Amino acid sequence: MIWRVIFTPEAEQQLTDLYQYIANATSPNSAARYIDAIITYCEGLCSFPQRGTQRDDVRPGLRVTHYKKRTVIAFTADAGVVSIIGVFYGGQNYDAILQEGHPDF
Repeated sequence: MIWRVIFTPEAEQQLTDLYQYIANATSPNSAARYIDAIITYCEGLCSFPQRGTQRDDVRPGLRVTHYKKRTVIAFTADAGVVSIIGVFYGGQNYDAILQEGHPDF
């Protein structure tokens, strides 16, 4: 079964913010390549949505995986849909941000 992968508005904003950060620190081309690679990695969850580590301790149904050891991708997989709910870069405290009731999620 091939699952559909979607990005929440919060995840899309995080990708935009990460692009800006990398573009300012290095170059727009480097930023675009990195963001494109993250998106491709996320889209790869369509064939294996149970990848990563289950983190029900943070939020029911939450799974996390890493891209190049610097980026944490938080997602859920249910009813044939993988929802990318967060993209966290460089040590951000994703546990606290993804807790139920946090104002950003």
